[in-house]
Amino acid sequence: MKITEVKLGILSVPLRVPFKTALRSVNSVEDVIMEIHTDTGAVGYGEAPPTGVITGDTTGAIIGAMKDHIIKTLMGRDIDNLEDNLKALNGCIVKNTGAKAAADMALWDLYGQLYKIPVYKLLGGSRNKLITDITISVNDPEEMARDAINAIERGYDTLKIKVGSNPSLDVERLMAVRKAVGNKTCIRIDANQAWSPKQAVRILNEMQDKGLDIEFVEQPVKALDFEGLKYVTDRSYVPVLADESVFSPADALKIMQMGAADLVNIKLMKCGGIYNALKIVSAAEVYGVECMIGCMLEAKISVNAAIHLACAKKIITKIDLDGPVLCSEDPIIGGAVFDEKEITVSNEPGLGIKGIHGLRYLNERTN
Repeated sequence: MKITEVKLGILSVPLRVPFKTALRSVNSVEDVIMEIHTDTGAVGYGEAPPTGVITGDTTGAIIGAMKDHIIKTLMGRDIDNLEDNLKALNGCIVKNTGAKAAADMALWDLYGQLYKIPVYKLLGGSRNKLITDITISVNDPEEMARDAINAIERGYDTLKIKVGSNPSLDVERLMAVRKAVGNKTCIRIDANQAWSPKQAVRILNEMQDKGLDIEFVEQPVKALDFEGLKYVTDRSYVPVLADESVFSPADALKIMQMGAADLVNIKLMKCGGIYNALKIVSAAEVYGVECMIGCMLEAKISVNAAIHLACAKKIITKIDLDGPVLCSEDPIIGGAVFDEKEITVSNEPGLGIKGIHGLRYLNERTN
């Protein structure tokens, strides 16, 4: 099975409601799709969201990296040589992790198809179902409380609450949500780098002193401030999850060695795909650090790849893969099945994606 052609396209999917964090506000998913075609007729699918404020990847940058570096590196390669293909992919351009992740998952997809086995079983196959949280965007306390009630009515029992856009309001926001949903609902919060280390400790401890019972806080301080992250971890009553601080296996290893966070978040778009995510998983297994699997604002192709990884590895204990359920429609044929909070992985070979409705192919095709 050899690579004969690579097609690129744009997938546009409106969100149910605007997605708001301390860093940005978004109304729709606008992702770059990669299709790797082979001489057997098999197609591998990948997806990369432009998330400039986090990864630095814009739509133009993703397409440029794919056309100028990644596609040229992969053309003509044999799918059976997975390790060599993935090493070449990672070496053909620095950074550009979103573009690499799209190609990485397409290669894993084809490798699974070649050997007629789902990727999650290829990687370990520890389970076939996951339970995800759902994200509540940052808004006025009353609106966040209404959104939280709506999520509970849809069957979710774990909420990820966005905070940080106005730190003076964050405690009030969480109090409104906790009052609305009661004590049985699990609440985790995501500050998206919004606080200083001292500010984070003050806010988090105030939340716990008020009985808000926060499961953990995601990335309370700036991504590169590992010392600040450790400062919060050492002093906060709330466990700390490192997210934007983890762009590579080396980042994850340093955080684990420093004891800078209690948990580590794996996102394929930050680390460059399954190949590098597996290295983070291995480090976490050695250090006994539980992981969360997360996503950007992504449709089902790339989230589906994360689902296969999470279903393979038991060290991944927290699931934040709500991207597809935040969308107003699902244009992806095949792959994992989402029933609100419950996700069932596909047992089809590879990643199980069969096609995409409404994909707008770019004019230039590469072959």
